Parts: sequence; structure tokens; C-alpha cells
Amino acid sequence: MARKKGRDINGWLIVDKPAGMTSTSVVNKVRWALDAKKAGHAGTLDPDATGVLAVALGEATKTVSYITDALKCYDFTVNWGAETSTDDASGEVLRRSDIRPDADAIERVIPGYLGEIMQVPPAYSAVKVQGERAYDLAREGEEVELAARPLWVESLTLIESGPDSARFEMVCGKGGYVRSIARDLGRDLGCLGHVAGLRRIWSGPFDVQDGVGFDKIDRETQGWLEEQLLPLEAALEDMPVLRATPQGAQRIRNGNPGEVTGTAEWGEAVWVSDGEGPVCIGRYQGGTVQPERVFNL
Repeated sequence: MARKKGRDINGWLIVDKPAGMTSTSVVNKVRWALDAKKAGHAGTLDPDATGVLAVALGEATKTVSYITDALKCYDFTVNWGAETSTDDASGEVLRRSDIRPDADAIERVIPGYLGEIMQVPPAYSAVKVQGERAYDLAREGEEVELAARPLWVESLTLIESGPDSARFEMVCGKGGYVRSIARDLGRDLGCLGHVAGLRRIWSGPFDVQDGVGFDKIDRETQGWLEEQLLPLEAALEDMPVLRATPQGAQRIRNGNPGEVTGTAEWGEAVWVSDGEGPVCIGRYQGGTVQPERVFNL
């Protein structure tokens, strides 16, 4: 089997994604600019959306799920008066309404969007239906019926309200579709609606203020880009860290339980350091850690 070309680069590059391109395109550009052997991202943004796209490089790809599962914050604008096929401004208008809600009406329905809610993803989404992506089926003209799925909404705040639109900030868990929130708000308010602008402000520990502009990602800026990398363990800041003994670190690297210092709850997910860098993510078992993901640094 041929080896992947590229350099062994480990860490996170936080990109402020511009509108008009896919998340995969951003990852490919980062990988090319850094000549990295391996890269991935933690949480897809729609092509028209902007903001935090956390790109994992090398061994950091083993921590992607911890960012994907983390809370995320979105700033978005909903235009009232029309529902579209994609639930955003890029889609075909399906229905129109002359009704417009005021701020009081919006505030009254917001409580129904807090906590554990059930959400139907947009027809144009990456959700799989019998092995096919929903957006592929929708583009082929097939009627897509997706099942509702649970979503944790930490907060939904009305930032400003105008005659034809409203701006919100939402903090939610994994799998949230802002386009679905806009669609459902429009239906509940009787005015119909779709997303007109969407920006991810933060994702887990990563903030848009730390994001690199897409126009700065190039082979010519490779050295500077490397200086912007965050360490692999930046994704694990909410997880307890324990210190492996020298013998414990060796055993862990071989995939065996290893001795650690420090304590955690029995069975709790922790990450282990050898004093110089991360060794693994694993489960604490009272003086030892059973590794689940070992880092080859």
C-alpha cells in the first residue's frame, strides 16, 4: 500500500470560513498549504455560512469527536415571509406569507426551542436516507422525509427584530441545524421564514477571534500558518488530565493499561500526558488508564 504523501503535522488550525465554499474545500486548502499528510474538520458548516471551522491535522484528527460533540454558538438572521426548499436564501421559494411577527411574538415562542427538543433536519442536508445523502435525493427531485431527532438547545436569544427579519444567537449541541430552527420559527409564528445569514462564533474551546482568514492560507504562508497551530490537547480542555509514570507511558503506547498519577472518577474519560505531550485518551481505572486512542507523537 502506498504511503500518504505529506508532512507529519499535528495540531489544530482554526479557520474563519468565508461564505461560498464547502467545509471540505477549506480542509483541502489547509492540507495543501501545510503539505500535511492528514487533515479533517470538526463540524460541517453550510457553504453559505461563515465562522469557526476547526481543522484537525495529523494526530489531532483522533480528537475530532470531542469537538463535534461540544456546544457551539451561532449568530444568525432569519428573513420572514418565505419558506424555501433549502431553508436558506439559496433555495427556491416554496411558500410566501404577508404576516410579520413583532419582537413580543418572537419572544413568546422561544421557550419552545429550549432544552431537549426534537428537530427535523432540512431536506438539503447530509443526513443519510437508505444509504443516500438527503441533499442528493432532493437535488434529483425526490421528496425527502426525514425523521425528527433530538437536539439540546442551551440558549436561543433574540438579538434584534426588524419588520422583515430577526437576528438570533443560539448555543446548541451536536447535530443542530440552524436552518431547521429558522424554518420552524417561521411556521410557529405563522409568517414562514428562512436563514439569510449564519455565522458560527465558537465551537467548544475554539473562538472565531482566533480564526485565520482563508485568504492567508497558502504555501507562501506555510511558516506563519504553523505558528498559528494550536496543540492537539486544545480540544481536550474540558477533560481531566493525568500524568503517566515512565513505565505507564510505555505500556499505554503499546495499547495496555498504564499507571498514572492523579485521580478521576472511575470510568471517566481522561487524557494522559507524559510531561512532554499527550499520550492517549482513555478511561480511568483507579491508578491506571485503559487507553482508547493512543497518540503517536
